[in-house]
Amino acid sequence: MSGRSDGIAPIVIRKKKNIIAAGHHGGAWKVAYADFATAMMAFFLLMWLLNATTESQRKGLADYFNPSIPISRMSGGGSGALNGSSLMSEDTLANDGAGQSRRLPNSGNKNGKSDREIAEEIAKDLREKELREIENAINAQTQGALSPEIARHIQTRMTPDGLMIELVDAEGQPLFKAGSPDPSEMLLDLLEVIGPVLATVTNELAIVGHTDAHTFSAAKGYSNWELSSDRALAARRLLIRSGIAKEQIVEVAGKADTDPFSEDIYASQNRRIAITLLTPEG
Repeated sequence: MSGRSDGIAPIVIRKKKNIIAAGHHGGAWKVAYADFATAMMAFFLLMWLLNATTESQRKGLADYFNPSIPISRMSGGGSGALNGSSLMSEDTLANDGAGQSRRLPNSGNKNGKSDREIAEEIAKDLREKELREIENAINAQTQGALSPEIARHIQTRMTPDGLMIELVDAEGQPLFKAGSPDPSEMLLDLLEVIGPVLATVTNELAIVGHTDAHTFSAAKGYSNWELSSDRALAARRLLIRSGIAKEQIVEVAGKADTDPFSEDIYASQNRRIAITLLTPEG
């Protein structure tokens, strides 16, 4: 056994290492992440606004935050550059659309359109949207109340005059008796379905009768012109009976075979009644 000769044990000094664990990082990363999420939300909101607004609306927003002409907040009588019109003024509105009552850009916008033209376009879009809703309601009503075999006789389409609903004849399923303005049971069923839907709107109506190119030798002097007109008048009476105000029907006409539905002028589809929900333009 090793040791000192004098019998005294050696002194051993131990050095203890203190290991300090890493400290808590704190919540700084949360703040940075929240800023990033906010920035991304603002970015996607901006992208949505750019897609959902028109050029004139974007110009109006830009001019609101950065007016293209100097305007003072209150009316002033000075002649300085900053003593312009008041934002609350009714009579003197800024050329770029600022002012208490101005909602639309004026004729100085980038599209070169006047306030009246823009207002007419907006009103036209709203009217077309309403007609689309009526078209969807008619299609839903016919699908729910009529069999597919009968519902196929109803054709809807948008025209420059408005929404046109055509009741189309088919081989073996006529709307009227041959050569006669007397309606068939199928036509009565069709008008009973679409009549109440049309009665919910206030648009003026135009009813036009059409025939195919076949001629018939019934009463002397009675041609497809008289037949198509009489059928249109019969449809008018049935629509009034279904609840439509007679004042709404402003036109009843017959076009004989001059406006065929099919390329084949003798096809049964040419025998039809066209009911148009008119717009003010129409």
